[in-house]
Amino acid sequence: MTTFPIERVRAEFPALAGPHAFLDNPAGTQVPRRVIEAVSSALASAASNLGGAFEASRRADAIYARAHEAMAELLGAGSGGEITIGQSMTTLTFQLSRSLGRRFRPGDELIVTHMDHEGNVSPWLQLAEDLGLTLRWLPFNRDTWRIEPADLAALLNERTRLLALNYASNLTGSINPVAELAALAKRAGALVYVDAVQFVPHGLADVAKLGCDFLACSSYKFFGPHLGVLWGRAQLLRELHPYAVRCNTKDLPGRHELGTPQTELLAGLAAAVDYLVWLGELTGGSDSQPPVRGSRRERIAAAYGAASAYEMPLAQMLIDELRRIPGLEVQGITESNRLNVRVPTVSFTHPAHRNSDLARALGEKGINVWSGHNYAYEVARFLGLDEREGVLRIGLAHYNTQTEVERIVGELRGLIVR
Repeated sequence: MTTFPIERVRAEFPALAGPHAFLDNPAGTQVPRRVIEAVSSALASAASNLGGAFEASRRADAIYARAHEAMAELLGAGSGGEITIGQSMTTLTFQLSRSLGRRFRPGDELIVTHMDHEGNVSPWLQLAEDLGLTLRWLPFNRDTWRIEPADLAALLNERTRLLALNYASNLTGSINPVAELAALAKRAGALVYVDAVQFVPHGLADVAKLGCDFLACSSYKFFGPHLGVLWGRAQLLRELHPYAVRCNTKDLPGRHELGTPQTELLAGLAAAVDYLVWLGELTGGSDSQPPVRGSRRERIAAAYGAASAYEMPLAQMLIDELRRIPGLEVQGITESNRLNVRVPTVSFTHPAHRNSDLARALGEKGINVWSGHNYAYEVARFLGLDEREGVLRIGLAHYNTQTEVERIVGELRGLIVR
């Protein structure tokens, strides 16, 4: 934590100059200045539709292309043609579920998990209901806090058509062994749809190595604007029926994108990836190694490495201090030797306090957190938690500080231990 240039990083985020502690990052991160400026610049100079024979439209074309290529770099995709950008991850998942549904027949089976956000549950639930598909529920292991391959293997059969699972939980913070789970599903002939919304802010996704067919994320969770992003195998994206207007392009990447692109947000999306490239340049060197000057992908990898090396000790400090509060129960991995299988999202409950009351009291102190099921509805139910109150969730990002961790723990101790 001492070598990470935290003050230099925080200076990039205008919102952090104020008195508030932003510990609500799983719900949405703050944005660096370059993202704000990119959005503003696009509104000033490229507020036009695509494909026009004039300068503003050509600038919009360039922004559109660059956003798709930037996301291909971030996710390890082959090209920007494999990237579909839309309003949100949930919107894209509902849309793609309808396209995939044209390949399924009554009696086919879909697997969803008790660990996922509703954005990767409800689309498949509704598809199964509409088409007469069989839905199978995959539990997570209460000892390891992850989805275990043996539990998935027990559900797979010749009728399995799709496995939908998350990379990291937005409630427990656990990271699933996606590559191993995907390999099992693929051997059974199933497609694999991965919700990486909570992983991408903290770890380097590599779609080529994961073996999945689709991977979705949200740019407002990794320092960008409110957009959803979907990577898909190019051949699948070309084959799937697009639910779009008749005159929409049939080519990638626009084949599954609906309506006029949000050009200003696309500019902000590319700038968010640029920020990670910058962070890799800033943090990739050491006393014995020069700064990273490789490809943009290599600099992004360096950014994630440095951010994780800073975030996770903070997360362990938070977990350890929370567990010292009498009666408090962390809902997730707590062991220091398992930091590599969780993100710095820490949720907890206390039998004597409503989580909503605690969140409100912290908010009055200028500390931003969330309470409730946080759309991890099945997780809360699986853990036997009150479905409305859920948990109190603290989510760290690489711009948070040890002082902020000490601040929230001190306030919580004062609220709980009276």
